[in-house]
Amino acid sequence: MAQYTNPKSLRTGIFKEWDSRWLNLKKTPQLLKEDYEIRQFILKGGKELRIERIEIERKIDNIKIIIHTARPGLLIGRQGQGISKIEKGISKLLKNKYKISLSIEEVKRPDTSSQIMAQNIAEDIEKRIPYRIAMKRALARIMQHKEVKGAKIMISGRLDGNEIARDEWLLEGKLPQQTLRANIDYGFAEAYCTYGVVGIKVWIYKEEEQKTEKK
Repeated sequence: MAQYTNPKSLRTGIFKEWDSRWLNLKKTPQLLKEDYEIRQFILKGGKELRIERIEIERKIDNIKIIIHTARPGLLIGRQGQGISKIEKGISKLLKNKYKISLSIEEVKRPDTSSQIMAQNIAEDIEKRIPYRIAMKRALARIMQHKEVKGAKIMISGRLDGNEIARDEWLLEGKLPQQTLRANIDYGFAEAYCTYGVVGIKVWIYKEEEQKTEKK
């Protein structure tokens, strides 16, 4: 069987930055576990928050969490109640060992974010919208932007309640997945249906790195 690698991990350091920024070789397993628990706690809010990614920065006893979302108002809540609730929940999760600071950043173009578009498709499928219509609608929204050169959407699972799981995909434009200089954004989401879990993968090819020759 072929082994697939996450496109983001291959392009970290080229187009993508590390989502966790800290260095402590002695406590690496513990800190990795804490980062995972922090992200899972925030993502429990559901797909309706449209969270693209969560960045974590550590400085001794301080943790700064940056949440990139397409719906900052929904996450912040009235008079910042949402932020204070998340900060208290994370402090309790980590047993008050760190000082938590939370920052919210808005995703200005959610249609070009693969993670947000995967969440949109997952929500449509959970609302019992036919998966083909959801895929075509999302692909049309992605391709209407000039900086997007290609996109691919793949859905896997018991589609339409069939007993045998299968894959369905749509591709438009170019998508050089094996070219490291190609800026490909990748996102994954799951739709929880009555007949099982459906996985959604989205690839968006935006631009290519231009090499400059030194004279």
